[in-house]
Amino acid sequence: MQATAAVLNQPNGPFTVETVDVAAPQAGEVRVAIKAVGICHTDLVIASGAMGLQFPAVLGHEGAGLVESVGEGVTSVKPGDKVLLTFNSCGGCKPCAHHEPAYCNSFVPLNMVATRADGSTRITRDGQPVADNFFGQSSFSSLAVANERNVLKVDDDADLAALAPLGCGIQTGAGGVLRSLGARSGETLVVLGAGAVGLSALLGGRIAGCATIIVVEPQEARRAMALELGATHVLDGQGDVAAAVRAIVPDGADMVLDTSGFMPVVQQAVNMLANRGRLGLLGVPGSLDAALSVPMLQLLTQGATVRGIVEGDSDPQVFLPELLAHHKAGRLPIEKFSRTYALSEINQAIEDAHHGKAIKAILLID
Repeated sequence: MQATAAVLNQPNGPFTVETVDVAAPQAGEVRVAIKAVGICHTDLVIASGAMGLQFPAVLGHEGAGLVESVGEGVTSVKPGDKVLLTFNSCGGCKPCAHHEPAYCNSFVPLNMVATRADGSTRITRDGQPVADNFFGQSSFSSLAVANERNVLKVDDDADLAALAPLGCGIQTGAGGVLRSLGARSGETLVVLGAGAVGLSALLGGRIAGCATIIVVEPQEARRAMALELGATHVLDGQGDVAAAVRAIVPDGADMVLDTSGFMPVVQQAVNMLANRGRLGLLGVPGSLDAALSVPMLQLLTQGATVRGIVEGDSDPQVFLPELLAHHKAGRLPIEKFSRTYALSEINQAIEDAHHGKAIKAILLID
């Protein structure tokens, strides 16, 4: 079936909106008419050719739309259902069995290798394969083939344009605080970076009842948004950030969550921690060999924890419904930092995100 997709033809090149063909779903697959899709930083990292992406390719991994058709054996959704798309997982390995699909043993091949397991693609252009299956969906397209495990049915009245980012960025930030770091009422939280993931982490802290939430962000407009969403303090990230944090919370922070990957500030994060503090790392650094130097004696005597985080430790079939409930109740007002664009405006949306004109860009597809 023909579809309109934003195709990337070369590393870091512009996306071009083209007509492609999308195959019928195979067993266990779901073909979705995409109505909205968020642009995530991970899309842009992979667009550089990282992880060995082959070109041409269709990316996109925060899709939302209507089920168009289902493959053999699919029972959880049917044609016409509204759905959100998220990351894929195998369902059979030890982490999946322990309800930790973000750490699936097959996470990389299922999400980062842009083909099916047999090497085939769902998308072709003029009869030639186009790399797809990114995060099990490749949703920068009016049609995307996902898998039953990474599709979640939502209510018929759900606003897909608003909710699309829940599938990755929002669940990563909010989950990083609520699930990965286990935020408790009255605790203190420092969030490094106030992009969509960082602001979602802030909102996760609000949901958990954190008493003090400090957001570190160089862009003034994003600091203002953080304050609007409930941050108690904002810092611009200049100079000795750890000292600035301790000027606010002298005993240090119970939790520090990095969403920036900006190593000069991340390197200071350990010095922001209180005794028994938890440091979560989910920001993707600019270099593949970036390393965090940890003062061992300090870490030992503080009883501190440092851990990496993928997708906010989300079990999507459990956590996404929780986030939907928070959004419905007004506790997750992601529309405040979202901006919509037509699919044809994808390059402008990326440009605006780079220059701070958009925090969360969402593409709408007719």
